[in-house]
Amino acid sequence: MAKAKKKAVKKPVKAPVKPTVKQAARPAAKASKGKAPKGKVRRIVEHEGASAAAMGVARAAARSVRGAAKAAGIPKPHVARAGDPVRIGVLGGSGIYDMAGLKNTKWRKVSTPWGDPSDELLFGSLDGAELVFLPRHGRGHVHSPSEVNYRANIDALKRVGCHDVISVSACGSFKEHLAPGTFVIVDQFIDRTFMRQKSFFGTGLVAHVSAAHPVCHRLGDALEAAAKDAGITVQRGGTYLCMEGPQFSTQAESFLYKSWGCDVIGMTNAPEAKLAREAELCYASVAMVTDYDCWHPDHDHVDVAAVIRVLLDNAEKGQTLVARAVPHLRHRPAHCPQGCDRVLDSALITAPEKRDPAVIRKLDAVAGRVFKA
Repeated sequence: MAKAKKKAVKKPVKAPVKPTVKQAARPAAKASKGKAPKGKVRRIVEHEGASAAAMGVARAAARSVRGAAKAAGIPKPHVARAGDPVRIGVLGGSGIYDMAGLKNTKWRKVSTPWGDPSDELLFGSLDGAELVFLPRHGRGHVHSPSEVNYRANIDALKRVGCHDVISVSACGSFKEHLAPGTFVIVDQFIDRTFMRQKSFFGTGLVAHVSAAHPVCHRLGDALEAAAKDAGITVQRGGTYLCMEGPQFSTQAESFLYKSWGCDVIGMTNAPEAKLAREAELCYASVAMVTDYDCWHPDHDHVDVAAVIRVLLDNAEKGQTLVARAVPHLRHRPAHCPQGCDRVLDSALITAPEKRDPAVIRKLDAVAGRVFKA
C-alpha cells in the first residue's frame, strides 16, 4: 500500500529585524580596516551607509576625547562613599580662603574638559565638613572678570565632589540702606555680559534649564542664619546686575540700573550662577557691598583703592560667615528640596540618537547623572 504524501506546511515569513546600532556600525569599522562587510549587514550599510559612517565618526571622536582627557590629567568625577563628610565649594578671593581654623589644607591642581580653572583648589576641613576654595580671579588677582573660565571653575568644583557652592564677591550698591560693609544674599540676576561662554551645552547636545529661581533656598537659609549668628548686617534677597567690565559703570549706566530696581552690581556672578544650575549644583551668592557705584551724590565715584579698603575690612566677616554656615550645611539631604540637583531631567532636548558621544563624554562631571540613568 502506497504511503500518503505529507502535505507541505508553509513556514510563516519572518519580518526583517532591524539591526542594533552595534551591528550597523560594525561594517563601517570593517571598511575602515580594508574589509568589505558581508551578507545582510552589507545590504543594510548600502541602504543606511551614511548613518553607519556617522556613528563611526562619533565613536572616533569619543575615543579622541577620552584620550585627550587622559593626556590632560583630567580626573574622573569624585564619587562620595557612605559616611564621607560633605564637600562645600567656595568661590571667592584671598580674604575668604585665608581662614583661621581650616585644617589639613592642601592646594591641588584640577584640570577639566573646558580648560583649567582660575587656579588650583584649596582643600581643607572645618567643623566636620570639607571645604574646597577656588580663587575666582586666581591668587594675586590675575584674571579679569571677562577672562575667568567660569565653565572650568564650575566643572572643577563638581568634579571633586562639591554639590553645594557658596559664591562670595565684592559689589556696588544701588540702595541707600545697603551701605558699604553690608552683605546681600542675592536671589536674582540680570546678565549684561557679552564676552563669556555661558553654557555647557550646544551643538551636539542642546539643553534648556530653568533659571527662574537661580539660587538654592536651602543655602540661602544657612547663610542668613550664619550672618545673624555672627552679627553681620545682611539683607536676604536682592537683584544682582552683572556687567561685563572691567571698567566700572558710567553714571548714565548707574542711574539706568538703579531705575530697574537692582540692588547691587558686580562683574562675576554671570554666567556663574546659570552654569551652576546647568551642573545641578546648589548655588548661593553673597554680595559684599564695597561702594555706591557712581550714582550717589554724596559719595565719591568707585575706584580700586576704595574697593580694596572695604574688602579688607569685609574679609574677616566673610570668613566668619562661611565658617558659621558650615554647621547648617554639613548634613546634606539626599535630594535638594528645591530640585537643584535634578534640573536636567526635563532640560535635554536633543533626541537621544542625535546626541554627540564626544559632547556627552565632556559632560561627565556636569551631567553624568542623567546619562548614567
